[in-house]
Amino acid sequence: MFLDLKMFLPDFFMEKVEDIHLERLKALGFKAIILDLDNTLVGWRSKNMSESVKRWIKNAQKLEFKLCIVSNCLLRGRVRFFSDMLGIPFVFKAIKPRRKAFCDAVKILNVTNDKVVVVGDQVFTDVFGGNRMGFLTILVPPLDKREFYATILQRTAEKILLSGFRKQGLLQKLSETSECRLSKRPKLDLQSD
Repeated sequence: MFLDLKMFLPDFFMEKVEDIHLERLKALGFKAIILDLDNTLVGWRSKNMSESVKRWIKNAQKLEFKLCIVSNCLLRGRVRFFSDMLGIPFVFKAIKPRRKAFCDAVKILNVTNDKVVVVGDQVFTDVFGGNRMGFLTILVPPLDKREFYATILQRTAEKILLSGFRKQGLLQKLSETSECRLSKRPKLDLQSD
């Protein structure tokens, strides 16, 4: 079976989480945001979250977005620490890009897949997993150069893939006038997941 490379293409690329236009997502009809934790909201192994990320999350809550952290982190206490800090639910040991954790988050949030945005720093976990679920996907660069050893290996392939997308003009930023491209995404049906 061959995968369409567009399954790894994020709908949007933003320089940081705080730059994501929540009002535009709301106007496009999205109701929930699934957030990766490490190197998306906080640096890898960091216990400090920037005030600007906290403000962005509070703004999302004021706009009535339902939020959930979905993390591959194996440490429940680490994920719970940020979940409690932000007052949002979480799923840990997600094993993204597998669907189970995303399905669990959708149940927690009580929304349909077409109303969900996933935000993360990795193409092969967050973007691919979100695209497989039919979510709108937003990629942000990692906050920290330090990472889990397996992630470091994936970054080389990710850089090559993103470079190709850039050259083709496929990486777009979310703006106040952006439109949603979900209907153009190829459908994948992987039974073993």
